Order: sequence, then C-alpha cells, then structure tokens
Amino acid sequence: MVEKVPMLAEGYEKLISDLKALRQERPRIVDAIEEARAHGDLSENAEYHAAKERQGQVEAQISDIEDRVSRAQIIDPTTLSGDRVVFGATVTVLDEDDKSQRYQIVGQTEADAKQGRISYDSPLGRALIGRLVDEEVEVTVPSGDRFYLVQKIEFI
Repeated sequence: MVEKVPMLAEGYEKLISDLKALRQERPRIVDAIEEARAHGDLSENAEYHAAKERQGQVEAQISDIEDRVSRAQIIDPTTLSGDRVVFGATVTVLDEDDKSQRYQIVGQTEADAKQGRISYDSPLGRALIGRLVDEEVEVTVPSGDRFYLVQKIEFI
C-alpha cells in the first residue's frame, strides 16, 4: 500500500517548481563534469569531485521529490468542515500563559513555525489532530511538557 502524503495545493506547487529547477540543473552539472574531466588527472581534480558530488545530491533530491509528488494527496482546507482538528485546519490554542496562538496544520514540506504553519507530524501537530474545541492537549517537547487548550477550529 502506498502511503499518501497530505499537502496543501501551494506545497504541491512548490514541489513541482523545485523539481523543475533541479531538472534544469542536470545538464549544467553534466557540462561541469565534462569540463573538469578535460582538465586531466581526476584523482586530484577538485572541480570534478565537486561536480560529481552535486550530481549525486541533485539526483537524490529529484528522486525524493518525485516520490512525494507521486504520493501527494492535495487537500483544500476550505472544503473541510467538522468539529475536530484535521490536516489543513487552522487551530487557535491558548497556552499555559493564557497567550493565544494560531497554527495551521500542514504537510512537512510546508511547515514554517514563524508563519504559524506546523507539520501534522510535529509533536504539537500530532497532539492537536482529532481534538475538539475546549479540549486540553499535552505536548512533550525537549524543554518539557506543555499544555494547550483548543479555543477555535477553522477551515480557511
């Protein structure tokens, strides 16, 4: 069974864009390898080794992105509803200091804590999935246990 990778449409578009850029880099790497090879002795040719290493990195990244794209399950939060936190939901929580914080539950490639976007696979993301409004959530993080109260669930 192929495990789907949930993501928002913009995360999918970014993956496609990254993939395109990496594929465009391929011929330039081949040219750099050929040029470095023309310089003679490959055992002490730093440019050749750097180009070969970059080629390996690019091929690995392309393979990884192609895999994620092929398993992508694009989710539009505006089509969702319900009273539980699910992927794509925007959740307002109250922390232990009674500070309100908003997070959108997104895919791993889309996560950006500064933008209030947390991965469904992060400790807080995993703790929030399936919760209801007014439910308390305990999250174990490196600095200890944190408690949150789910205040609001939106699908925007």
